[in-house]
Amino acid sequence: MAFRIYTKTGDQGETALFGGKRVPKSHLRVDAYGTIDELNAFIGVLHDAIHTDDDRAKLEIIQHRLFTIGANLASDPDKAPPTPDLTQQDMLFLERDIDDMESALPPLKHFILPGGHPTVSHCHVCRTVCRRAERLAVALHQSNEPVDEIILQYLNRLSDWFFVLGRKLAQQLAAKEVIWKPR
Repeated sequence: MAFRIYTKTGDQGETALFGGKRVPKSHLRVDAYGTIDELNAFIGVLHDAIHTDDDRAKLEIIQHRLFTIGANLASDPDKAPPTPDLTQQDMLFLERDIDDMESALPPLKHFILPGGHPTVSHCHVCRTVCRRAERLAVALHQSNEPVDEIILQYLNRLSDWFFVLGRKLAQQLAAKEVIWKPR
């Protein structure tokens, strides 16, 4: 029998977590893992806009880590959710890459506005959606539904990574970084 995309089990506004527990689709947990899914989709757009194999490979690694995070967040917290397959090596990967990219960039002395080139703009969309996913994961954690600390750390670091990637791509694409000028 073939797998069917529609099940009709969510027609009344509920969905099932891994483990079987049903929750409203408006539940904070569903919002958190749905935002991770949204981020992953935007990363796919960014991936398709980038032409360097190295950056594309990094984005694919990140997409796999986000699927892991999404699966963890989509699990019934009452049934011991699976330990996220994230390690300190995943954090070091982001931190080292941020440091490497920053070493080739002029020091940041001002706030910059998102934009300058479509690919750079995609980085900023990923950054802001990642920040929203982080806020939702923190809110879930604070609502007495603990989220593994490494997930919170990873999302925090990942949004920084997207910011620096945007700066790096702006430089490669000769796109102007527009400095925010308050009135």
